[in-house]
Amino acid sequence: MVSQQGEVRHRARERAFEVLYEQTMKDRTAEEIVGEVSSPLDTYTVELLNAVEVHGDWATELIATCSIDWTVDRMALLDRLIMTLALSESRLTAAPPRAVIIDEAVEFAKIFSTDGSPSFVNGLLSACFDSLAIEK
Repeated sequence: MVSQQGEVRHRARERAFEVLYEQTMKDRTAEEIVGEVSSPLDTYTVELLNAVEVHGDWATELIATCSIDWTVDRMALLDRLIMTLALSESRLTAAPPRAVIIDEAVEFAKIFSTDGSPSFVNGLLSACFDSLAIEK
């Protein structure tokens, strides 16, 4: 059973992912998109978007470093966004455990991306975390 906080954070991740996707597709800033939403975003969604703003380039570089035989440009956009969001979330001061971050990313890959994406995202995120020796 998922805790109430877990469900709130899941919805926040999903909303942040939607904003990141829209930002990428429309070539706009997250701030512009957030300014146009009809209801305010919850605190954790804003934290996640800020984390991607601060750590997104680092996450992309880490993904590129840890991927074998795949350039970042060849990866599916949705997979890249999912992994960037996950790695950026790991940089938060009160980040959830590594297992939670990976599980959520794999779940998003199942819902939003291709059939092969869940195992790809799981393997690459695990390699990224292993390279950082993040054991939470």
